[in-house]
Parts: sequence; structure tokens; C-alpha cells
Amino acid sequence: MPIKAILTDIEGTTSAVSFVFDVLFPYAAKHLPDFVRQHATRADVAEQLAAVRRDSQEPDADVERVIAILLGWIAEDRKATPLKALQGMVWAQGYQAGQLKGHVYPDAVEALKRWHQEGYKLFVYSSGSIQAQKLIFGCSEAGDLSPLFSGYFDTTSGPKREAQSYQNITQTIGVEAAQIVFLSDIVEELDAARAAGMATCGLARAGGELAGHVTVDSFERINPSTF
Repeated sequence: MPIKAILTDIEGTTSAVSFVFDVLFPYAAKHLPDFVRQHATRADVAEQLAAVRRDSQEPDADVERVIAILLGWIAEDRKATPLKALQGMVWAQGYQAGQLKGHVYPDAVEALKRWHQEGYKLFVYSSGSIQAQKLIFGCSEAGDLSPLFSGYFDTTSGPKREAQSYQNITQTIGVEAAQIVFLSDIVEELDAARAAGMATCGLARAGGELAGHVTVDSFERINPSTF
């Protein structure tokens, strides 16, 4: 069954993990406290602050306590949906101000452009919020790559290491699971995608193997027609 859609991870796959951990996370940690203080009553921000209180089981937490919880989550890299949403809002300001540019590996840029031209539908699935995903590709060092993509998925589709998440994504994309190839640098994510019926390809940019999966060190070595 021929591949029709390509679903890709971001961190360690299309983009350097160091960009997220050494640039984006520190930027959010620095600017998030003042952002929350200034916009706590804005509807979209207030909604996420309420979610933080709910998720942390601290319904009476004031704004400063919520900020402390968020900074703790950043430090431990917790995949919390309200944190990801708020980080995305902070990053949006940074991108719009020209203080941030999304990192995408040149080999990924070239392959994504080629696959788009060849008629493959391209999708992103990352633990970062959909907004943050759009910013990385829309404000990348290589320019605006957003026209290449047909859709984005984040933790609202489910955890990345659970097969049900990939089943949910398959239903949304609207093709058979076997017609989707998922790209990631994390073997547990690849295992979950395969359990949902998807084809898989591991990215090991420093070399090595992701056990049980076709593994390459560059997008240049990925040919969707071979899956």
C-alpha cells in the first residue's frame, strides 16, 4: 500500500534538540513570568492558568504560585498541555520581535520541499503545542515553511508513546495507517506508531540504530516510496 502521508516529529528529527533546550526553553523561562503577570486576565491566558491550577490540584493558587509551578514544569521538561500553550504564546512574541528563528536542518528543509512537490501530504506531531510548531516552521532560518504542511498534532491527540494517539491522528488525516510513515528519533514513539499500523523510520543523526525500525542519519536517505 503506497505511502500518501508523512508524519514527522520535530526535536531531534527535523530540528536540533539543542535549539529547544538551549534556546526556546531558556527564552520561555526568562519571559514567561512577566508575560503571565501582564496577561493573566486575557481569556486565552486565563484558560491555561485555570488548567495549571487543575492539573496541579491547587485550585486556589494565585498568579505568582502558578508562575512557580510553570517554572518547575519547564525545569523538569514536563509535557503539560497548558505549559506548552503558554510557552507558545511567549515564543510567538519572540518570533514576531525577530528575537527567535526556528531551526530546521537543511536536509529536512530540502526533503520536505521535495516530498511536498511530489504530492505527499506532510504533517507534524510534537509534544510542543501546535502554535509552537507553526512558529518553528513559519519563522524558520530557511524562511516560511508552513505552506508545506497539511496539519499539526500535539499532546491534545494523546501522548506520543501510546498507540491510541497515532490511531487518533490516522482518523484525522483520513487515510489508512499503512499509508502514513512516521519519522522520529525516539524508539518508544516509533513502536507506538507501528502498533497503530503506521510505517516508521528512525532518525539517528549521530549514527546508530533505533531497534526494530529502519534507521537513517539524514532526511536525504529517506525515500517514502520504499515503505
